[in-house]
Amino acid sequence: MVTTKLETKSSIDIPNVQQEAAKVQNDKFLQNTQIGDDQKVKDLPQGEATIPMGECNDAEYIQINEVVSPSRANNDRKLSLLPLVFLIFYEVSGGPFGVEDTVQAAGPLLALVGFLVFPIIWSIPEALITAELGTMFPENSGYVVWVSSALGPYWGFQQGWVKWLSGVIDNALYPVLFLDYLKSGIPALGGGVPRIIAVVGITLVLTYMNYRGLTIVGWVAVLLGILSILPFVVMGLISIPKLRPTRWLVADVHNVDWNLYLNTLFWNLNYWDSISTLVGEVRNPKKTLPKALFYAVILVVLSYFFPLLAGTGAVPLERDLWTDGYFSDIAKILGGVWLRWWIQGAAALSNMGTFVAEMSSDSFQLLGMAERGMLPEFFAKRSRHGTPLIGILFSASGVILLSWMSFQEIVAAENFLYCFGMILEFIAFVRLRIKFPNASRPFKIPGGTIGAILLCIPPTILVGVVLAFSTVKVMIISLAAVAVGLVMQPCLKRIEKKRWLKFSISPDLPDIHHDNGGLLH
Repeated sequence: MVTTKLETKSSIDIPNVQQEAAKVQNDKFLQNTQIGDDQKVKDLPQGEATIPMGECNDAEYIQINEVVSPSRANNDRKLSLLPLVFLIFYEVSGGPFGVEDTVQAAGPLLALVGFLVFPIIWSIPEALITAELGTMFPENSGYVVWVSSALGPYWGFQQGWVKWLSGVIDNALYPVLFLDYLKSGIPALGGGVPRIIAVVGITLVLTYMNYRGLTIVGWVAVLLGILSILPFVVMGLISIPKLRPTRWLVADVHNVDWNLYLNTLFWNLNYWDSISTLVGEVRNPKKTLPKALFYAVILVVLSYFFPLLAGTGAVPLERDLWTDGYFSDIAKILGGVWLRWWIQGAAALSNMGTFVAEMSSDSFQLLGMAERGMLPEFFAKRSRHGTPLIGILFSASGVILLSWMSFQEIVAAENFLYCFGMILEFIAFVRLRIKFPNASRPFKIPGGTIGAILLCIPPTILVGVVLAFSTVKVMIISLAAVAVGLVMQPCLKRIEKKRWLKFSISPDLPDIHHDNGGLLH
């Protein structure tokens, strides 16, 4: 995949034209690098100025000096808007499965307030940053190239390592959640050999689905998303006569498990940036990605809030029972066994959708890092379906190895690693705004550099709070994992220098570090 050159040769978006003509216009643009974002580029012919924020016509755009690869030219395998919305939905949420612990930790009121306030503090800022940087760098290395462009390849690799690891840890959770919802109906799945066989079997089947192609995964996500949400719509309608609004107001601030509460909220409302590692597979990402993120934010918040309203308002509160899988018990109380089985089936479908979406993101990230020369070349190998074969195998192996962990352990460990990656991401976002204010940004968050800094303050404070509530065990394990990445990058560079493995940068990508007057010096 290819990305905008953010160098002193600042690129601008133009319709499909001959590249030689584009180069001439690029040279003209060099003479105007000091003009502001809102000032028209006078040296350019009419119609070739940078597109204003949020506007984009329906043409497929290329960049100056961009070489359109065969894989990019094949739009049949590209993701359109609707599949992309549901892939983001599954990267972040997948439905209300797993939100039950917020009620156990803090009671109904704080749980409901959390799923309204937390998106404002965290989800919306992260989605906006993803929209700006994802359209600025439309390639599969995603947040890796963001950090690498701003802070250098060493920190770009660290970003890739902690994000990939947190993603694999996250994906190990979904077979666990899947079986937790089924074990009330099939007790044998509660532990032992049957559970191990089930975890391995589920992982292999869903891994094969990823191997078959991202387009299939996208439309499967749409189907699974609809089927996962539908039973909660029915449950909500059935609950209306039984709702008691006073139950929503129950709160006991002196009896709150803040660690469980914050970790569960954070886990259910993060990973908006994960879709950035699939941007290279999106049709016209400059237009499609911001729209998809907007619709996905609305879908995710509604899919959490209304089931919680129904569950806490229609059933007498017993906080100890509110743990993962409890929505199926609420369904039985409200509608009977048939609704319980429907919710359990929806949980299975949801976890399948989340698994395939997360694995797609993780595996394409490894492909993108290999195309950037950060990993050995064999990670860039695609199957005949266009999918990253080695990345899928590595991600699936990590899921199987980590699936023995409990729900709470998985959530806490992945949150810690994810927080480390988000700190790098926020720094990269602000640094790119300061150092390259005139670089092409097809979608740009308003407010200038000051606005960018202010946008990052609330989520950064939240990251600090989540890290502060981490247990010593989780902190030690997570810091050890971070340390592995700090050592791994120099080791890989030595392997490359000794030529023990082949590393290469894809010719379809601009060199963001070493071109004339590149981003970093």
